[in-house]
Amino acid sequence: MIGAGISGLTATKMLVDYGVPVTCFEASDRVGGNWAFGNPNGHSSAYQSLHIDTSKHQLSFKDLPMPESYPDFPHHTLIKDYLDLYADTFDLRDHIEFENGVEHARRLDGGGWELDTQAGETRRFDLLVVANGHHWDPRMADFPGEFTGETIHSHHYIDPWTPLHLMDKRVLVVGLGNSAADITVELSQRSLRNQVTLSTRSSAWVVPKLINGKAADMNYRTNPHLPLSWQRKLAQWGQRFTASDPTLYGLPAPNHKFFEAHPTQSGELPLRLKSGDVTPKGNVARLDGSTVHFEDGTSAEFDAIIYATGYNLTFPFFDPEFLSAPDNRIDLYKRILKPGIDDLLFAGFAQATPTLFPFVECQARLIAAYAIGEYAPPSEAEMHEVIKADDRKYMGHMLDRPRHTHQLDYFVYEHQMRTQELPEGRRRAQQVRAS
Repeated sequence: MIGAGISGLTATKMLVDYGVPVTCFEASDRVGGNWAFGNPNGHSSAYQSLHIDTSKHQLSFKDLPMPESYPDFPHHTLIKDYLDLYADTFDLRDHIEFENGVEHARRLDGGGWELDTQAGETRRFDLLVVANGHHWDPRMADFPGEFTGETIHSHHYIDPWTPLHLMDKRVLVVGLGNSAADITVELSQRSLRNQVTLSTRSSAWVVPKLINGKAADMNYRTNPHLPLSWQRKLAQWGQRFTASDPTLYGLPAPNHKFFEAHPTQSGELPLRLKSGDVTPKGNVARLDGSTVHFEDGTSAEFDAIIYATGYNLTFPFFDPEFLSAPDNRIDLYKRILKPGIDDLLFAGFAQATPTLFPFVECQARLIAAYAIGEYAPPSEAEMHEVIKADDRKYMGHMLDRPRHTHQLDYFVYEHQMRTQELPEGRRRAQQVRAS
């Protein structure tokens, strides 16, 4: 197992439950991955003020519900405490080698793997599970020209004073995802005396986090028995009642319909925009020293740019010619299995709506069943056909962006895994044993 974040922890726990000897290699000195604020391995994108955007009602693992005492939208420190509780409740630390990440992974000719670790050892394993996450390798925007001010990616943002001193500054935030919204709101506080501009290429529907005083996602659940296209049309009709149209707040109109790209969850950004604390802009056209020119023909001077422009899907321990994800695309059967490589599995490599936590727990059940021979996938040819069909189902309607190359709906995915894929995989495994 590579990684002891959300995906690595759940996969390790399930493998232990199924009686599989497992070693989890973690480059850091702690569990939690992205949710370990200040993680020494550099893989955490958490900033000081971060609260999770998905409510605890959708977030909890089935095997260990989130504490009732938690607020609807826990701070990142509570999420880290929750992951520590998960690791300790199921005695997972006994299976984790901390500060001993995998530096290189080689597949052997006869099957199995050789792993070179931080400790300078070479270790052999029969099965490799990759769970190194996909929110740690920043992707920068590529605009013509050169900016002479200070520049960071949101991955490195901690607070208004770290790593840049952002007070009395002219700040441009590029992007309109959740991180962009949070950072824009924080830096536009009048007490910091910044001039904050928010630039977006595609714009985004800005959905509230609260409706009628309750977490807006409490009742969100797609129906696996109805076509997703019907449910999207219903959501698109209903979005007018959520005040999520960004043009209401001066932002450009989205170049997509509701749910054809990730909506942004923020109750505070609309207020900042309507209060005049944030200047909305469309896409950047070019950079020229301290001047940024926008596609609407306007320009402005800036001291700093923060790029909240997403992440690359990266596997630094594989030789690129063996496996990589150009343009963030990697074909995985059920987002787990790479056709043609029967001793390699992946955990957590999807943008699961509404949240990653129960999704990776669902994946872990297939991973563990596969490890003990109680699940077998279909033929390579059928796997490729299913991958194409799943891509059409989950992403055929999505805006063509690197962010949306591994999108799926958790509720439909979990239902299909539980009622079809795992039972059918069990029957296939029995047929293999009988032949």
